[in-house]
Amino acid sequence: MSDAAASSRRTVLALAGAGLLSAALPAVAADRPILQATTSQVADLLRAIAGDTATISSLMGEGIDPHSYKLTRSDTVALMKADAVFHSGLFLEGKMADMLDKLSASKPVHAAASALPTDRLIHPDGADAHPDPHVWMDPTLWRLALLGVRDRLSSLYPANTALYAANADKAAAAYEALNLYAAQVLGSVPEKTRVLVTAHDAFSYLGRAFGLQVVGIQGISTESEAGLQRIESMVSLLVDRKIPAVFVETSVSDRNIQALIQGAAAKGHKVSIGGSLYSDAMGPPGTYEGTYVGMIDHNVTTIAQALGGTVPARGFQGRLAAR
Repeated sequence: MSDAAASSRRTVLALAGAGLLSAALPAVAADRPILQATTSQVADLLRAIAGDTATISSLMGEGIDPHSYKLTRSDTVALMKADAVFHSGLFLEGKMADMLDKLSASKPVHAAASALPTDRLIHPDGADAHPDPHVWMDPTLWRLALLGVRDRLSSLYPANTALYAANADKAAAAYEALNLYAAQVLGSVPEKTRVLVTAHDAFSYLGRAFGLQVVGIQGISTESEAGLQRIESMVSLLVDRKIPAVFVETSVSDRNIQALIQGAAAKGHKVSIGGSLYSDAMGPPGTYEGTYVGMIDHNVTTIAQALGGTVPARGFQGRLAAR
């Protein structure tokens, strides 16, 4: 048993011993169900579909890295009290896997990515490895996740089926318009500089969707380490292709990115930080960038502008914060 699995098991047993486990489990879902999401992206899906018909919250918020996130005791209690739990899936929340599996025996647990066709998933290390979990970076894929969550909610709370369908249609239309905008602005980036360099490989779905070469210093998980050889090869790429900018991420240390900038400078090529991208977490709650549409709008607008593309001053529909 892994350390994470053992830790989750000890937490469950501790709660059971304290009498919290049985008290936390809802016998019957209330008229206003409690829906617990793991990440802010998944919570955004739930809010888009269920609106104010449910109490919705996320375990992880701004700047939180789900790859390394460990459940706290209060998180575990929140999961136990929820009527249903929704997570991203594809092992994004790797340290929660054991707990999510245990919860599924007593309540609905739904992975948003489970609605995606397997042939549209990216396998960076071959067919036997976990697929890349960052599927929300492609709005067409996240639209499928949206529809899957809609169907799961409808099966749980059939009285709200018509409302869920209408809300999902509205959100899906917004995703489709966002996808067209992303294709337009990223398509304006000159061919030579269509290279997206980031701290970890969270943008492969975005790159595949919009024709960018994506290079992450680390792999698909922030748990992996970047070696000196990897840094050196990426410095050579920046110099050879005259890439003008690299990008930091809001939930990942910029230490490796700074090493790239210094390495390129040593070879006579100036590289700037093109901006901070939202990778595994969205922006601050209550802001436009704290929504899924705002997150992707910010990312594609920032990337296109820094790499030489043409973008509107305030992005998609003019809602981005002043730049």
